[in-house]
Amino acid sequence: MSNTRVSPLPESDRQAAVPCCPPLTERPMTAEEAETAARMFKALGDPVRLRLFSAVASHEGGEACVCDISDVGVSQPTVSHHLKKLKEAGLLTSERRGTWVYYRVEPSVLAAMGKLLAVPAAA
Repeated sequence: MSNTRVSPLPESDRQAAVPCCPPLTERPMTAEEAETAARMFKALGDPVRLRLFSAVASHEGGEACVCDISDVGVSQPTVSHHLKKLKEAGLLTSERRGTWVYYRVEPSVLAAMGKLLAVPAAA
């Protein structure tokens, strides 16, 4: 494991994540919105991917080196495969720094997923 302190990415270096879709109770989803949301939830449907996503999201500074999160009970190539799937689903962004890759969950992704499933308060 690395003991290197990771500083957050500068705002200009981050890839902006676009919320996937409106809350389910707002209106019916379009076909494109449903495809995007399904990709995200399918990616999180695997326990190893969910653990990796959680490890990145909860890591200090909101960013984690792959060297710090790869202890999930599978081989390194399998970790890389799962991280790739999370990136393809739009859940993670990454940046290579030297020999290591750092992963980040954009707050807008977490907010969008929360809003998607939010139930409005009873009046």
